[in-house]
Amino acid sequence: MSTRRLRSEDYNDYSSTDVTPEGSPPGGINGFAHPESYQRFGETNGTTWYQTLIHLLKGNVGTGLLGLPLAVKNAGILLGPLSLLVMGVVAVHCMGILVKCAHHFCYRFQKQFVDYGGAMMYGLESTPSAWLRTHAIWGRRLVGLFLIITQLGFCCVYFVFLADNLKQVISAANGTTNDCSLNRTVAMTPTMDSRLYMLSLLPFVVLLTFIQNLKVLSIFSMLANVAMLGSLIVIYQYIVRDIPDPSGLPLAAAWKTYPLFFGTAIFAFEGIGVVLPLENKMKNPRQFPVILYVGMTIVTILYISLSVLGYLRFGADIQASITLNLPNCWLYQAVKLLFSFGIFITYAVQFYVPAEIIIPPLVARVSERWGWLVNLLLRVALVGVTCVLAILIPRLDIVISLVGSVSSSALALIFPPLLEIATYYSEGMHPLVIAKDVAISLFGFVGFVVGTYEALVELAAPAATVVNATSAVV
Repeated sequence: MSTRRLRSEDYNDYSSTDVTPEGSPPGGINGFAHPESYQRFGETNGTTWYQTLIHLLKGNVGTGLLGLPLAVKNAGILLGPLSLLVMGVVAVHCMGILVKCAHHFCYRFQKQFVDYGGAMMYGLESTPSAWLRTHAIWGRRLVGLFLIITQLGFCCVYFVFLADNLKQVISAANGTTNDCSLNRTVAMTPTMDSRLYMLSLLPFVVLLTFIQNLKVLSIFSMLANVAMLGSLIVIYQYIVRDIPDPSGLPLAAAWKTYPLFFGTAIFAFEGIGVVLPLENKMKNPRQFPVILYVGMTIVTILYISLSVLGYLRFGADIQASITLNLPNCWLYQAVKLLFSFGIFITYAVQFYVPAEIIIPPLVARVSERWGWLVNLLLRVALVGVTCVLAILIPRLDIVISLVGSVSSSALALIFPPLLEIATYYSEGMHPLVIAKDVAISLFGFVGFVVGTYEALVELAAPAATVVNATSAVV
């Protein structure tokens, strides 16, 4: 029975095509593969450039954006935005490296598509080291593992975010007014624990993940983008008003909290997992490099501006999500609900990647008759796992930092530069390019170790000494 026949259109694994290897692309190591060296015409029913841009924005703009004002607090009002700019440039550069290396192997092996794991495997096979060539398959497995951890970690964060915001809206419902000029704490109505809200959301998230076609999902993504854009406009117009004197804010925070900034920032910038799948689904993949740079420029501007303005506006009182700092009037309660809707849809986009890795091989093991049922049951199980993990670690700020430090740093900063060295070293690389790649990987590794350690220390801190950022209402 053909494995390919058991897969839906969203599970096309083009990297499984067996063709005799040919020469390397003449495009070399400078920029993306030259059009003449990379013949990729896409799917006739693939996504347009606009739909791809929507998915790219949706895959990057989420809870990480709303947590960046707290991240800037952990870094300092000057060091924070400067670090965000540097990390943004490096992260986008690493995305470009990944796409370039994937194009290289597509041309070399005459494949329609090479995923992240496949590129890493082929990269190791291209190294001079016999040991690395022998164990190249572990490159694919390692990337697949980190992709699963990262994307499912995003999904865990979304559960916590949705629960916290819904709980705050419902708790403050009786005290919600039409006068948004009042910014005061109201009497909160007792309501369910946030973990019960997560369980209540579980059936709706499961139904959402049953949508397996990116073209269909782009319709919902467009609605979510409109909702989130409207919410961001309202948030911006609120935080730019009545900004207090920033002279009391530290230019650089204590170094002990900087690793928490690193985890949150790289969590926000880590959209590398959706880059190759989005390009694979395009009708005209040659447009993707422009889409990548335009989309990530928009994302970086959003990140820096909201993080700086949010910290300036709320100072030391900034919460794990800036939405939790908004006043309890109906306008801003609606903002929380609209942004929550956007995050709800984003769950499906982030869930797409681990589902693409885990489900097709398992579905291929059963008969075609039962394939659809196994597919749906696996989706239910994976969503359930993210819900349970969110319940176990309900602190939004620590979950974001931990996921960013543990897995996002590996995928976004450590692996791509090493992949570039493995891919092109035998063909000759300038020493400065090698030094650049080594520096980026070392930076990512240090952030991985220190950020993970600090996040675990915060997570293990006694409850009495931890101020739960998601429980405060302004």
